[in-house]
Amino acid sequence: MPEHEDWGGRSLDSVSFSEESFVEVDLSEVVTSGCVFNACTFRGVRFNVSQHTASAFTNCTFTRCTFFDAAFVGCKLVGSTFEACQLDLLKVSGGDWSFVSMVGANLSSAELSDVRMREADLRGIRASSLRDLDLSGAQLDKADLSGCDLRGSDLSSLDPATVRLKGAVITADQAVLLAMAQGLDVRPS
Repeated sequence: MPEHEDWGGRSLDSVSFSEESFVEVDLSEVVTSGCVFNACTFRGVRFNVSQHTASAFTNCTFTRCTFFDAAFVGCKLVGSTFEACQLDLLKVSGGDWSFVSMVGANLSSAELSDVRMREADLRGIRASSLRDLDLSGAQLDKADLSGCDLRGSDLSSLDPATVRLKGAVITADQAVLLAMAQGLDVRPS
């Protein structure tokens, strides 16, 4: 079990960890490629300015971790849980984050695009950019998506009555979907 270690700046290529606990480990500027972390626990870990490509963090728990300016490209985080994490300037593109729990997460400076987030628990999140996400079945109750760029995202499970959407950027097709979710009868002119 790595504790209070400094792994800063290391490159990890195709290594695997299963059911390991990482406590107060500094993973700042770490670069992973093709790595697998299965059912691992990360407590107080710093992922600042780290880069992860085609790596998997499946069924992992992240508690009080910082992800300042971290990037995840084509990564798989299925079933992972984020609790009290700092996600400032996080960048996520591509990959599968289905069944992830990010309840109450502040994603207001994060950018997520082209990510599968099916049935993710996103209750109470604050976000500003959720582009082209598969949010089918996602829980979004009490989310603050005010001013959020939602273009291209699947909003079929979003209930406009339980989510703050003032100033959100959406497409015409999404507007029709949200109007219908509010019980409006949308017809061509």
